[in-house]
Amino acid sequence: MPSFNRHVRGFLIALTAIFLVAAAVAQQPPSGHEPGQSAPPQPFPSAAQPVPAAQADPQDSAKDTVNVPGVVKLGPGDLIEVNVYNVPELTTKARISNSGDVYLPLIDYVHVEGLTQEEAQTVIEKRLEEGGFVRSPHVTIFVDDAQSQGVTILGEVSKPGIYPDVADHKLYEVISEAGGFTISASRKIGIIRRDQPQALQIVLPRNLSEDLSGNVEILPGDTITVPRAPIIYVVGDVGRPSGLLVDNGSLTVLQAIALAGGTNHTAKMGGVRIIHKTPAGMTETKVQLKKMLEAKSPDITLQADDILFIPVSGARVAAARTFDAAVSAATAVSIYAVHP
Repeated sequence: MPSFNRHVRGFLIALTAIFLVAAAVAQQPPSGHEPGQSAPPQPFPSAAQPVPAAQADPQDSAKDTVNVPGVVKLGPGDLIEVNVYNVPELTTKARISNSGDVYLPLIDYVHVEGLTQEEAQTVIEKRLEEGGFVRSPHVTIFVDDAQSQGVTILGEVSKPGIYPDVADHKLYEVISEAGGFTISASRKIGIIRRDQPQALQIVLPRNLSEDLSGNVEILPGDTITVPRAPIIYVVGDVGRPSGLLVDNGSLTVLQAIALAGGTNHTAKMGGVRIIHKTPAGMTETKVQLKKMLEAKSPDITLQADDILFIPVSGARVAAARTFDAAVSAATAVSIYAVHP
């Protein structure tokens, strides 16, 4: 009997231990691996998953905000200095010719127009090595005078010419450096840009200080052309003989006469002429001014460089001299801007 009680007590103790172990295992979170084994490595975030802010590389955001400057290329007129490391005898300073070539010792002429400094260095290094002159050469190029990077401004400005060192400048600043517009300047200007087949056309506002819409970026090597605005001349027996600068719009005969102060009472109304310049020479068109004033004849639209000539009544001027008189008078008149 005592032996039986001992067996029962041992069985109950073992059963209780099994239940306790099972309960402890059930309370542990699933680990996905066997006890005693190390946890498997976690995968890196995929490209589609955002990287936590704490793990992000601070340099990555800086890379996104870096402004890459425009690539400067060599061109005719540039004065460059070429150095070969450890070979001072090959140090050369030369100006790039109009054909885009530069002469260097041993390797003769090298075409560098349109190349960056790094590209030109590579070309010269290759020529030196292939010719057997220098083993594994290291070439550096310095630009002493970048004439090809200047901006050229032509036409109706006070000081046309080439303006170097205009990097990061805008159109209005370049015009200001050139002394501003002349009185005959058109507001329709062109910008000829390298590697672009067509010129960029810009129509400038009347008041540059109040409207910056035309203040575009100017790049090294640009050519700015400022043409003369269309001018219509009204000369002869009028109140104020004038050259009427018409950049936008057009003028008719009656409008031009009104802007010139109207005809004088001594004007010969039946002798009014329009003298028009053509590639073949000058032509003359008779104007029935009296009928126009009476609305019995249509008004005539004038063209650029037309000369509206109103002779003095009673003056006898030969037809052959009409052109000379009109042209001579047109060269002496004052120019006025017109905003029709």
